Amino acid sequence: MCYLRFVGVLGVVMLLPASIAHATAADDTYIAGYAAGVLKQSLNLDMRSLVVRDGVITLPAGDLKAGDRAKAIQLLSEIPGVAAVKTSEVTGVQLTEQSTKSAQVPVDEALSLNESIVLPTGLLPSGHLFKPLLADPRWARFSAAYRNFQSSNFDGRDIGSVSFGETIPFYRSNFGDSNAQWEAGLQAGVFSDFNFNQSSTDLVNTDFIVSAYSSVRAGQFSAFGRLFHQSSHLGDEFLLRQLDTKFERINLSYEGVDLKLSYELPYGIRLYGGGGGLFHREPSELKIWSVQYGLEFRSPWRIELASMRPVIAADVKNHEENNWNYDVSARAGVEFGNLSVLGRRLQVMAEYYNGFSPSGQFYRERVEYFGLGAHYFF
Repeated sequence: MCYLRFVGVLGVVMLLPASIAHATAADDTYIAGYAAGVLKQSLNLDMRSLVVRDGVITLPAGDLKAGDRAKAIQLLSEIPGVAAVKTSEVTGVQLTEQSTKSAQVPVDEALSLNESIVLPTGLLPSGHLFKPLLADPRWARFSAAYRNFQSSNFDGRDIGSVSFGETIPFYRSNFGDSNAQWEAGLQAGVFSDFNFNQSSTDLVNTDFIVSAYSSVRAGQFSAFGRLFHQSSHLGDEFLLRQLDTKFERINLSYEGVDLKLSYELPYGIRLYGGGGGLFHREPSELKIWSVQYGLEFRSPWRIELASMRPVIAADVKNHEENNWNYDVSARAGVEFGNLSVLGRRLQVMAEYYNGFSPSGQFYRERVEYFGLGAHYFF
């Protein structure tokens, strides 16, 4: 019985898209026709060879004059239902031929083309300029995972971890007439750990993270900066069990700033890195600085049998508080292209962690665990 609650949460995370329809071929055909009509009427451009997949328009920039490109991108990004506009330095005929030959590869992931992305602008726009960090244990997302610790941790070895969070862009705009864009918004998440080794599946620790952020994107380069607050709280049942022990609760709360830079290489490879510091902290002896960096691979090759593709990611953090020791988080699994909710796709990944605990109250404790989780990412 101790696993039933967690299994229920995991089932909701994985089955939620069953009640929500994702973009269909008919939707994409409608958008393609609408887009061609807009370009013909506004710019007198005959672009009947536009390719649209999952709401993403790929614009063959090889057919456009330099002066028409920015105007065309802006017009297309304002069409209802368009998730993004990508430009490709080929002609429409070449784009259609490549799309036909590579039907198993989503156009928005086709890495054989020299593409840049432009997202819709204005208030509460869709999409995100900075892609999520897949292996970061504290990136805001909806997820559920089972973790088996190699030594007793949180007074138990079998831990269920869930998170509820989102990154919400409030406003997005272009830098002049270029394809470079910026956005500002709010990111928030709640991260909780439950002890399966207790009959009541006790809540052990919950971290709350909220931040105001701004991000930019120009081609394959993107950056994400934030001003954030994090606080950590222990569960009541856990505290009651610790009354007769020497466990010391920490009133952990701090504010800080950080910046991450990212560059996307061909064939689905991404590199990122950055750092940050704390300017208000409790306890006051917490050391200030930290760095973070990592590597990701999102395969451009889709397995059509289940509409899925391999995903591998590694995230490393070094904190001054822990003498710059390595906190390594690694994940590998698959992403399902046909199980999407509001543009977020389901990823099922095995995971490994070795380092100081990411759960706030236990940041001084070294842990190692293996796990399996379900996550929704855009």
